[in-house]
Amino acid sequence: MPELPEVETTLRGILPHVTDRTILECVLRTTKLRLPLENSLSEQLPGQKIHRIERRAKYLLFHCDHGTLILHLGMTGSLRIVSAAATEQKHDHVDLIFTDGKCLRFTDPRKFGLLIYTESPPFSHKLLLHLGPEPLTDELNGHYLWRAAKGRKITVKQFIMDQKTVVGVGNIYASEALFRAGIRPDRAAGNVGQARYEKLVGAIKEILDEAIAAGGTTISDFSQADGKPGYFTQKLQVYGRGGDPCTICHQPVHTQRLGQRSTFFCPECQR
Repeated sequence: MPELPEVETTLRGILPHVTDRTILECVLRTTKLRLPLENSLSEQLPGQKIHRIERRAKYLLFHCDHGTLILHLGMTGSLRIVSAAATEQKHDHVDLIFTDGKCLRFTDPRKFGLLIYTESPPFSHKLLLHLGPEPLTDELNGHYLWRAAKGRKITVKQFIMDQKTVVGVGNIYASEALFRAGIRPDRAAGNVGQARYEKLVGAIKEILDEAIAAGGTTISDFSQADGKPGYFTQKLQVYGRGGDPCTICHQPVHTQRLGQRSTFFCPECQR
């Protein structure tokens, strides 16, 4: 599933091809993704220019003349820049065709993605309204996490993966950040001190920055907007390495289920 670095990588890949481009046509090849696709998109979007694109959590916001297109890649979604004449494939569900002959194509085999259009302020939309701070901003700091975790019995891994706590720290990067910070993922969030949360915040920011620089992580089917895979997989220290020797102490990496997600950690290096 694309996480924040993959979405950020996608944003940077499509940005120069889409910004200040005018939509000629919106082609819908399905009636429903995670939510129904409004037929009115084919009438509302043509003629509008995309002035700006930004990321909020794992959503991409396309700011147009009269409203905002909100897109989520879901579990298997991807965006590609292709020629408007390129033949569509089985899972190509939406095309935004521009007046310059290029096309932004949304592909989603499992159809868990999302595409909605709103003419209201986008950050007041229910999808975005209650999201936590962005992890790569000063809003995320150790004091904030420590205060938010007070009295919480939920595990620290589930706590930092909660989008109301902080956005964009998905399963892969939560496991990696907790390993780098030396914190067991199954420790109660309320039992982690402020100094350790400061270390964890530093690890989260480092991990996400490194993953973005590497173009994301290819676990199953993620690839960048130009079709090239992400390379952060080569730097993973615990995720997906259950039974392998720890890169620090050489003891076996353990696997555990937390919140229905596979969690990887080193019981020697993480306390």
